[in-house]
Amino acid sequence: MSDRESTDHNVQGPSEFEKALQAFVKPLVLDETTVHRIAYEFSQVYKECALNSDEQFLPTPVTKLPTGNETGSFLSIDVGGSNLRVAFIDLLGEEADQEISTNGKERSRETIKKAQRQRVQRRLEKAWPIGEHLKMDKVDDLFAWIGDCIAEVVADRLSSSDVKHKKPPEELEMGITFSFPMMQDELSSATLMPMGKGFAMTADLNLKSVLLAGYVRHTRRPSSPSNDDEPSAKRRKLGPLPKLKIAAITNDTVATLSSLAYSVKSLPNSRVAAGIIVGTGVNATIPMPLTSLGAQKASLITSKAPQATSTVVNTEITIAGACAPLIPITTSWDQTLDEACARPGFQPLEYMTGGRYIGELVRIIFHSYMTTTHDPPILSAQLPANIVHSYSFTTTFVSMTVARARSDDELCGELKRVLPPPESSSWSWSPQSAHALRLIARLVQSRSAALIAAATVGLLACVGEISLSEPSPLPNNLVRTTARVDSPAPEDVKLNSTPLELVIAYTGGIIQHFPGFKEGCQRWIDRLVMKAGPQEGGKSVFLREARDGGIIGAGVLAGMESKEGTGSL
Repeated sequence: MSDRESTDHNVQGPSEFEKALQAFVKPLVLDETTVHRIAYEFSQVYKECALNSDEQFLPTPVTKLPTGNETGSFLSIDVGGSNLRVAFIDLLGEEADQEISTNGKERSRETIKKAQRQRVQRRLEKAWPIGEHLKMDKVDDLFAWIGDCIAEVVADRLSSSDVKHKKPPEELEMGITFSFPMMQDELSSATLMPMGKGFAMTADLNLKSVLLAGYVRHTRRPSSPSNDDEPSAKRRKLGPLPKLKIAAITNDTVATLSSLAYSVKSLPNSRVAAGIIVGTGVNATIPMPLTSLGAQKASLITSKAPQATSTVVNTEITIAGACAPLIPITTSWDQTLDEACARPGFQPLEYMTGGRYIGELVRIIFHSYMTTTHDPPILSAQLPANIVHSYSFTTTFVSMTVARARSDDELCGELKRVLPPPESSSWSWSPQSAHALRLIARLVQSRSAALIAAATVGLLACVGEISLSEPSPLPNNLVRTTARVDSPAPEDVKLNSTPLELVIAYTGGIIQHFPGFKEGCQRWIDRLVMKAGPQEGGKSVFLREARDGGIIGAGVLAGMESKEGTGSL
């Protein structure tokens, strides 16, 4: 291969190249019939998990959504898979919604303004990356660091101009979002469950106790005020800080749901129905009748809240117990990724859709293409190190560089610059190899969006929010054909005068920032809902962003639990 470009340009004509590439990536392509089948099977599996799984569809102490009337200022923290955020969340409630007009047009305009009015303010927010060394440290060291970060924001608040001359409260009410699976008997405490997010924390950890223990030293006057070598001395110059009172602990999906239910004042024909996270990890939450849960799960709620009829469940839908519908579409590349994971087989849906894995999956597929299907095959030693070595081709690079490239030529030039092959290699990037990488990345992203849509629709069908028809069995030779459903004639559809919009609160780096992901997910949701035929009440399903839902939702839940005037700054 003396000519560095010949390996990509001259062996095959464009049509042969494209034909071979399309055949190679065919296992990634999902059609409407397949996605509908997956959504329906998800809905059935979810019902079974709600009744019988000890790891999934876990009841939370959240038995109602916020009214929008909650007010107050609350310390809020969000411990994610990659970052820690701390802020004070001000809930403004209905303060600005008192003006009522008797004029019809004015009332209509006021309704729209009311729906758009900001109901939450964040103050003194700070964020820190959670370094890999912190993730792998002893639990006490991790939570001592978290306690230091909380103390920094509390100290900033105490020194701010509007409160520094006031007597600080003895304790501050706070809400906490942990992006980890947990079990809860009450909203103010939680026990960690097994997880796969790269942390050394073990199951059965009492999250409330370790968090308070990490902060408590900031509530005591330093024994040696002049000792500036102590890591936290600078943060405690104001004297001892208020104690913390944990009002609410929740996970990121429940926080996202609560955040949007409070922050976006829905119009009369709109209702927040579920919440999804598609970021480093993937999860979903949805209100579920207690009658749909197993007796032991339901008793966890009724023992504390006898009048409750439903609970917001933490689905943990990516764990293997809910993922049997994925088996027919699982590729050899998915299996390669799974087998190399720290916990093989643990979270099949997350391995196909989560930000922690999308870049790695694209790398595995592209490496396979170049070393087996490219004509002639390229040895691994000839390829860039980022294509060869595990987890060195990041999802961020796929999102920011590969997915945003406007042409094969543009991407080729960028790849030559940032991902060159070894100096000894006779291979080089070309528009055709860049095209193959773009196509693989797009199909991995499209499949991920389709699966998130299928899981979302399956959840809504599981709790009876929408109907989803049972797939018709098809001959083997028609399994991959696309079935279109024509819209029914207007006279056949019984709609309310104001059709109901079911809102899905979403957050997470993938669905928020990966080019085309949210739009692709919405298109699949629309197709799946339409395929089932007219929905009762003319229901439609709409994705709506709950930006910063983790940290806002923690504050909202703290506000729901708060006694008036307690612990505000």
